[in-house]
Amino acid sequence: MPFFILSLIVQAALVIHILKTGRNTLWIWVVVLLPGAGSIAYFVLEVIPELLGSRTARRASRSVEQIINPNKSINAAAQDYALSDTVENSLNLAEECLSKGMYAEAKRLYEKALSGVHEDDPDIMFCLAKAEFSLSNFSESKRILVRLIEKNPDYKNQEAHLLFARNVEALGEVSQALEEYKVLAGYYSGAEAKYRYAALLREQGQTEKANALLVEIVQHSKMAGKHFRSLNKEWITLAKKELGS
Repeated sequence: MPFFILSLIVQAALVIHILKTGRNTLWIWVVVLLPGAGSIAYFVLEVIPELLGSRTARRASRSVEQIINPNKSINAAAQDYALSDTVENSLNLAEECLSKGMYAEAKRLYEKALSGVHEDDPDIMFCLAKAEFSLSNFSESKRILVRLIEKNPDYKNQEAHLLFARNVEALGEVSQALEEYKVLAGYYSGAEAKYRYAALLREQGQTEKANALLVEIVQHSKMAGKHFRSLNKEWITLAKKELGS
């Protein structure tokens, strides 16, 4: 049987499978418009995970879904919010907006959620501070974080601490920023805080101290696991670049 005819049969079978199993119809276009490659992608990322129940394969499938239909999650969150204006749905939509760079929309939703029993919710306040920071409203972001701690003195969140340090730095309060980064460098689980501390030290002419921190980042990355290197790839790469290695 000629390969072309066989390819058409396979494509037709996969299209039927897509329709019968209720999968995203965008897969039809992938299979039809990318003969061979599209069929293989669908089989590997949709059919095999279904058969094997592989967690890794499911993650790969979600990644491809993001490429094929990048607005799926935010559209679903918006639909849920439209159907039921609950705090949970509001927060889900706000998170999606934040991830899509829709910072003003995220800010509005987080502000709306900060009411009633959630008025002083530290996680919502932190997310609102992130939205304000992304809008370059550094003073407001810092004010929210200060209030967060005032209302929730036992709240521990290294990302909130890092955001506070970045706000302070953005506002030109160098001495305090150095102090915050110094504390963060001692306990922050990733490499970002240490890198930002080193970068600010370099700006202040403290090159030797900065380089020592950069060397720490690179050396630790060599001993750390693959997961750490993957999560901190950006900061490790920047540290190596700064050191010229």
